Amino acid sequence: MENFYREGGHGMKKQIMISLVFILFLGFNLPLYAQFTPEEVEARGKWEEFLMTAEVIDQSQPFSDREAVTNPWVLTLEKDGVTNRAIWKNPEGRMKGFAENWRWEIAAYRLDKYLNLCMVPPTVERRFEGNRGSCQLWVDSMMSLKKKVEDNVKTPSYKIFYWNRDLYLQRLFDNLIANEDRHQNQYLITEDWRMILIDHSRTFRTSGKFTKKLIYDEKYKEGPTFVMKEVPKVMYEKLKTLNVDVMKEIAGEYLTEEEIEATLIRRDLIIKWLDERIKKMGEEKVLY
Repeated sequence: MENFYREGGHGMKKQIMISLVFILFLGFNLPLYAQFTPEEVEARGKWEEFLMTAEVIDQSQPFSDREAVTNPWVLTLEKDGVTNRAIWKNPEGRMKGFAENWRWEIAAYRLDKYLNLCMVPPTVERRFEGNRGSCQLWVDSMMSLKKKVEDNVKTPSYKIFYWNRDLYLQRLFDNLIANEDRHQNQYLITEDWRMILIDHSRTFRTSGKFTKKLIYDEKYKEGPTFVMKEVPKVMYEKLKTLNVDVMKEIAGEYLTEEEIEATLIRRDLIIKWLDERIKKMGEEKVLY
């Protein structure tokens, strides 16, 4: 079975998944830090098409305002005998004091794909009830980080090294997209302890607060451990390839010129921060 994951809460049952033939050679091209399996990476295009074209056979808004400020819809989609849920939302403007935008959900997914981060589930634009919005594949998971913390679930000892590296990647990505709203329900944990990141409607900020310094640095409110201690060398080099033209090709339809410029400023801040750390500690301590 091809799998994506979301925490299995709210009394919802797992849906039928697409079966795929495992493509052996794909594994050799998949970055060692990727969170999606080779089958999941291969299936992204099919899921994108599914999200855009499948029929809506059920819909609900099961989340409380406290759980989800944007009040998203959970859609049950069906096409060619395949059924799966999706999260649809279309916030645009200020909601409870925060700027929200459904376009940023799609831009975050597309940037994830470009960087080969492989942490954000397939997300596309889809019209629902006549309105444009983002539609993200609902994926089942073992638990959220919130549940892990509340239930005091220990990371298996043999997974701690990789779990920490996952956290460093999350911090790099959120530094890049200016996501200061990564609360614990937005980290999903699979049964084999991979990390999936959801909910990016409060990202791609442009104010000085998000272009003069990184969110996750030594002065982060929760302490200096919340930094990009180690990152893949290929990710470091991929970041350097980002420029205005590349950003427009990736997500120009969903980001303004100002948002693209701010993202590239943060890219420069990330590279500078990593270069300084490399100079201080040596490349082998920072890049892998």
